Amino acid sequence: MLDELARKGMLSEARFAASLVRSRAERFGTTRVRQELKQHGLAPDLIARVTDELARSELTRAREVWRKRFGVPPRDDAGRAKQLRFLAARGFSTDVILRVVRGASEDD
Repeated sequence: MLDELARKGMLSEARFAASLVRSRAERFGTTRVRQELKQHGLAPDLIARVTDELARSELTRAREVWRKRFGVPPRDDAGRAKQLRFLAARGFSTDVILRVVRGASEDD
């Protein structure tokens, strides 16, 4: 049954992967999305293709997620740790997290 759907073009791993990336990109980092794709058993080359653009936009997306959740720089070390943990749990890379929480400009 599934083979027949695939032959008819009604079932495609590439379309599934692209759909998952679109639905998760607004809220999650590349690492988290990549992990979810792996859990679905997709081929590594397909995962790399669909997450390539996601990685390039990670800083912008992380800033937006941070802005919606916090919107202001942390006042103390505890606030900073909370913001760092939040973004890490969302699957953003360490470099991006540090840039967002420090308030670095996109041109850095």
